[in-house]
Amino acid sequence: MDDRLILHVDQNAFYASVEMLARPSLRTVPCAVAGDPVNRHGIVLAKNQLAKEAGVKTGEVIWQAKQKCPGLILVPPDYARYIYYSRLARSLYLEYTDRVEAFGIDECWLDLTGCPEKDGFQAAEKIRIRMKKELGLTVSIGVSWNKIYAKLGSDLKKPDASTLISRANYQEVVYPLPVGDLLYVGPATRRKLQRIGIRTIGQMVEAGPDFLRSLLGVVGLSLHCFGAGLDRTPVAPSGREVPIKSVGNSITTRHDLYTEEDIKAVTYMLTESVASRLREAGMAAQTVQVSLRDYQL
Repeated sequence: MDDRLILHVDQNAFYASVEMLARPSLRTVPCAVAGDPVNRHGIVLAKNQLAKEAGVKTGEVIWQAKQKCPGLILVPPDYARYIYYSRLARSLYLEYTDRVEAFGIDECWLDLTGCPEKDGFQAAEKIRIRMKKELGLTVSIGVSWNKIYAKLGSDLKKPDASTLISRANYQEVVYPLPVGDLLYVGPATRRKLQRIGIRTIGQMVEAGPDFLRSLLGVVGLSLHCFGAGLDRTPVAPSGREVPIKSVGNSITTRHDLYTEEDIKAVTYMLTESVASRLREAGMAAQTVQVSLRDYQL
């Protein structure tokens, strides 16, 4: 069976990049999109490269970001504008294939199998250049024969780059990566693997499907498949995505949360992310579920 040709396109610092399009003066100063900059409440949703170089991190509260970067310019989020540019990007992708599957507001998989574009890396470069020239946005693109490796590729070089993970180089490129870099390896799974000395994707693959199943259950079989490049999950045709039944987000913090202020900051970050995705899908919530875990889980 011939290999598929899959691209994963990730728009770099999407919210901040869109704001810099609207206000070009922000390109020369450190800036961040934040929840409530007027009242100095909320958290950093996205930041430009200058803010990143100053140490500002996505998800931290505004006052922390200001301490690191006193000259940081804060702008409120404009979700309608972000959705507009997201749709423009998808319209461009649809010029290459009708198999375009969204993965959030700023990421998409494209299946170019059987399309006129036979060279995946060259197709990625064309899309990357067109996005920059026509929309004014930079993207990172991963190219591979499966969705998991394509996603990994888009994460390897940022911003404004394309990365090919092929049959010839995947063991050299993928296997040394931390096991937590693999899509769907969550923090709890990563900790379980690390406790028995499995720290890289290559070590996880070498452990074998039977051992991973004994450790992680049926999930272990899927993760071995993903790590070894055996995933055959199709890219959903545009407009035929599986109906969304729920929208959620979670995070494992780098340190335990003890104060009400820390807990509020993380909660606001997750809430704003979920709310953004609900807006994009044109949905409203009926039920809200909150789950908490301590360090032992």
